[in-house]
Amino acid sequence: MRLPKFSRYSIRRFVFYTRRAIWIIVAWWLISNVLFFYEYFTLINKGVLSSSYDFRSAFAANSIASVIAGILGGVITVNLMERWLRMHEFWKALLYIVLVYVATALLVSTVGALYLKSDDLGLPFYHPDVVITLPEFFLSWLFIKNFIIWLFIVIGTLIVLMVNDKFGPGVFPDYLMGRYFMPKRERRIFMFADIKDATGIAERLGEKKYFNFLKDFFRDIAPAIVQTRGEVYQYVGDEIVVSWKMKWGLKNANALLCFYSMKYIMAYKKGRYLKKYDVYPEFKVGYHCGTVMVGEIGQIKREIAFSGDVLNTASRIQSMCNELNVEILASKEFANIAYKLPKGVKKVEMGEEKLKGKQSEISLVTYERI
Repeated sequence: MRLPKFSRYSIRRFVFYTRRAIWIIVAWWLISNVLFFYEYFTLINKGVLSSSYDFRSAFAANSIASVIAGILGGVITVNLMERWLRMHEFWKALLYIVLVYVATALLVSTVGALYLKSDDLGLPFYHPDVVITLPEFFLSWLFIKNFIIWLFIVIGTLIVLMVNDKFGPGVFPDYLMGRYFMPKRERRIFMFADIKDATGIAERLGEKKYFNFLKDFFRDIAPAIVQTRGEVYQYVGDEIVVSWKMKWGLKNANALLCFYSMKYIMAYKKGRYLKKYDVYPEFKVGYHCGTVMVGEIGQIKREIAFSGDVLNTASRIQSMCNELNVEILASKEFANIAYKLPKGVKKVEMGEEKLKGKQSEISLVTYERI
């Protein structure tokens, strides 16, 4: 198979993580300054601040520390922590998170304290008279209080990311805002992806090993879905159902690009799968689009559910891949509106086919790399 021209750390992936890092930097900077001004005005009201208090230096030190914390947290720490939460037992991941947080807090606090003290004394930050004040700073109530507050902020940020993962990218904000509390009609794109010869693989691997096989597969293709603005609707055995709001699925050919990104990831990790399981997950996908009813459903366990013939049709299209000997199949209805294709991909007409359970035939297309 000729790999699509995406690098492992593609521009799309870089933009995705950069955007998330920027949101974290801005959010943490705002939180830090809210806390700073709250303390500042509290101290003013109590008449605690003396005339020697330098507001400019204190504000600058606070801003520098919060930006550094945001950069470390957004670019490195939070992404690393999120990966640990996916790869390790919760208690072990939590231990790693606390250790990294302590190291990061010490680094950020050291920079902020050195800047503040050096500006106060009019000396370079590396001067012995400045450095010697660090132990006193780390034992101060100010540091201990900020350490505890920022520990909760970091954990809170991770919880938001975990909850977002639980509901699926883009779904949690809609759920939080009650967008689908009352059922509504919405035009959506659906992709059904299914592992080829899943039954045979399950028989060869056994239940436990096959479960880990599926777990690895769904974890590995997740970046392709997230980076193309897809929303995971369901995991059904060896099948995954992905949905796009029409706007995001068509933009930059996101819906189709998801498939090719998944293919690239699997090809890149092929050696690891063969070494671990002696089998490589190949898959087929079916696309369809149309109007569905969407709304919150369930009382004990609430979730956002879709209802409509679009899902059934997309599932039937995916099941036709084996008969037509293709890896990707889509309705012509979808192909007509998704006219913008990923670079190096062309559309191929497959004619009309009668889907199982359908009375009338439907026009299908596939896609090939040029």
